[in-house]
Amino acid sequence: MDIRTDTKQLSLHRPQVMGILNTTPDSFSDGGRYTHLNDAFDRAEQMIAAGVDIIDIGGESTRPGAPAVSLADELQRVIPLIERIRARYPDIWISIDTSKAEVMRHAVDAGADLINDVRALQEPGALQVAAQANIPVCIMHMQGEPRTMQNSPHYDDVIKEVNDFFAERIDVCLQAGIKKHNIILDPGFGFGKSIEHNYHLLAHLDKFHHFELPILAGMSRKSMLFKLLDKAPAECMVASVTGATIAAIKGAHILRVHDVEQTIEAMAIVQMVNRNK
Repeated sequence: MDIRTDTKQLSLHRPQVMGILNTTPDSFSDGGRYTHLNDAFDRAEQMIAAGVDIIDIGGESTRPGAPAVSLADELQRVIPLIERIRARYPDIWISIDTSKAEVMRHAVDAGADLINDVRALQEPGALQVAAQANIPVCIMHMQGEPRTMQNSPHYDDVIKEVNDFFAERIDVCLQAGIKKHNIILDPGFGFGKSIEHNYHLLAHLDKFHHFELPILAGMSRKSMLFKLLDKAPAECMVASVTGATIAAIKGAHILRVHDVEQTIEAMAIVQMVNRNK
């Protein structure tokens, strides 16, 4: 299994590490650290030096209660950074974390290789832009909207409901002209889910393999970790790496993380174990 564009290919025979690079002032874990272009680029270089596989660039926080960001502000936050990374590192995979069709379009023009959308291409024009771009797209499950999603999440059967959502969105994507091999699935840890929902999803992550599509898991520094441990998000490096390791053992192909260096070390151990099965 792999993901590919017209110019590059990334094999998913081992778990790939996607480094989070938020350029927002209000992200739940690292808000404000990378709002300046030079600081954000320096962090990108650190991740690349550590061996990151994908850099996921976002300009709008999706934490619970986060305010909306204008199109102009989001473009200003992400496009110069994508352009600078692409110019310096032509081979690194760059992901744009957005739900806005125009941000997707400009990001792809600037050199983004992957669209990562927490709203699963449900915003106006997003499906069309993704189909035209002909690059991998990650569709995520979320119950509700970011501002209110954690108020009172409820499921009769969280695995079935996420599974049904994937089936419906895959069909919509295919009808819009998105190729099946370009679709990545994200169960949406922390997006409209209680702590119990999140751990049930993690325990049964392998149940989504029947789609025969790559699975992305993102638990890094989320409330399912820091609330369980009664810690601040930034204090949850060990917990985040543990969550990523369990997801990898369950067959996740892409791990979206803040702690890139530590997760890469953990994945080297997972890979060695897999070789010796």
